[in-house]
Amino acid sequence: MKKYLCLLLLTPLFTWAQKTTGNPYGLQVINFYEDYRSSYIDDPNNQLIEIKKAIPNIALDIRYATRNNFMNQVMYKEARAFARRPVVAQLKRVQSALNKKGYGLKIFDGYRPYTITLAFYKKAKNKNFVANPKKGSKHNRGCAIDLTLIDLKTGKEVQMPTPYDSFAREASPSYSNLPPAVIKNRALLITTMQSHGFRVLSNEWWHFDFIGWKKYPLMDIPFEKL
Repeated sequence: MKKYLCLLLLTPLFTWAQKTTGNPYGLQVINFYEDYRSSYIDDPNNQLIEIKKAIPNIALDIRYATRNNFMNQVMYKEARAFARRPVVAQLKRVQSALNKKGYGLKIFDGYRPYTITLAFYKKAKNKNFVANPKKGSKHNRGCAIDLTLIDLKTGKEVQMPTPYDSFAREASPSYSNLPPAVIKNRALLITTMQSHGFRVLSNEWWHFDFIGWKKYPLMDIPFEKL
């Protein structure tokens, strides 16, 4: 009887482990929608908000929903972008600040399911430009955004040091052998983002991490289930 009761008590723990560690590195990754839903019912900040719905005038160019990316294949079934509630709230403030100067944001990527990070790391030749799945990505936590600036009058991207997802050394935010206008554009993006709680990645001018990312778990819920 005692053995039976012990097994009964331990079953929920085993079930939770199976739900959250289904990856090659034993990481706790939320991959069941019910678990994700419970997390944001307990704390609304855990909810992944669709960025375009929260900020209607923001532009999207979700490259991983196309073949126009370094993988040369479609990775997302839907061209959508999500981030945690506090991240989207700050992006809304960034967009407002930029709009006053005649600019806006274009989003390339936001929340990224953990399975996609595994695929990126397996295929990428230069591992310095993709997250190591042993740790997971801040994209997997809904706390990283890939973006650039657009001119509101034309709707076109302003000139930056490299295209999105470039593996070139010029992609570093500190690279300086560039035309003054390009440096100015990059500086506007970085300073505006950093003043609203984001930090640029050391080798990707387009990638920004939300400073509160440690509060949020890794996730592997596909877009179509959100």
